Amino acid sequence: MRAILKKGPHPGLEISQVNIPSIKHDEVLTKVLAASICGTDLHIYKWNRWAQERIKHFPTITGHEFSGRIADIGQGVSGFSVGDYVSSDSHIVCGECLQCRIGQQHVCSNLKIMGIDRDGCFAEYVAVPSKVVWKNDDSLPPEIASVQDPLGNAVYCTLVEPVTGKSVIIIGDGPIGLFSAGIARVSGAGWIGLIGHHASRMDAAKVMGADATFHGDEEGLISTIMNITGGVGVDVVLEMSGSEKGLEQGLSLLRKGGRLSAFGLFPQPVSIDITNRIIFKGITLYGINGRILFDTWYRMHNLLKSGRLDISHVITHKLPFDEFEKGFALLMERPKKAIKVVLML
Repeated sequence: MRAILKKGPHPGLEISQVNIPSIKHDEVLTKVLAASICGTDLHIYKWNRWAQERIKHFPTITGHEFSGRIADIGQGVSGFSVGDYVSSDSHIVCGECLQCRIGQQHVCSNLKIMGIDRDGCFAEYVAVPSKVVWKNDDSLPPEIASVQDPLGNAVYCTLVEPVTGKSVIIIGDGPIGLFSAGIARVSGAGWIGLIGHHASRMDAAKVMGADATFHGDEEGLISTIMNITGGVGVDVVLEMSGSEKGLEQGLSLLRKGGRLSAFGLFPQPVSIDITNRIIFKGITLYGINGRILFDTWYRMHNLLKSGRLDISHVITHKLPFDEFEKGFALLMERPKKAIKVVLML
């Protein structure tokens, strides 16, 4: 089969012929229909510091966001059949650690991630443990079904507490931030703002449901948004940027007693005034990692099935699998125009 590989400790990826994976007794083999490129894949492609510290085995098939149809099932698998239309959570949990046993599988102590710790889905076939496989609704287009992993991040981050009637500010204009704007809108948020840096993506945020967008370097940004909230501050901050400046903006904008969901990954430690920004403000701070298995997936399914959440505007490019280099180039282009790129098989 064709597969996109990280063959060694250097920049770039290569497409090669490899063996179709064999499956264990608890796994399913899926024929991939669509696989989307994530920011993590860009890190691996560029071979930045994070990738150098994280990727330990070569060659590795990359990619962790996909949709497809089951081609084979292991002897110990139940609940799935050949031909089922599926996607998968990219976080492979052990099911045995304390966190897994008390319902916190999303922070499993022995977590393995597809495309990083084990071969991923940038291939014609992928083997996945059935315990993290999700049956898709047949009406869901493959490109939409392939981005449920990051969409689930947004669902968890946005709805870890209700947003109905609340003011929400999203910091970061990546795909997950844009997904969050749509989720907040269909979940009844009273006002939604997004802080970003790229005009095309902020335009997409408005289509997704943001009431207002702001450039992160805009003069008087904090005062402008505080005035919109009557000087009180926003009820909810969704930190998607992974930048210290963005986090500081969020903490400045959050009202006393508000909620901050932190999802963006920071390249280095950040400095926070915990006493004044967190303790004395009495805020609730959530660290968002992955998706809640499978509560997030059911919520996501219901939102997509309702027809009220349309994420098609975030998928800007669909390319043939063999044109993966073009897909990565589009996502690294500046100024940014592409948002989510899906490889079709």
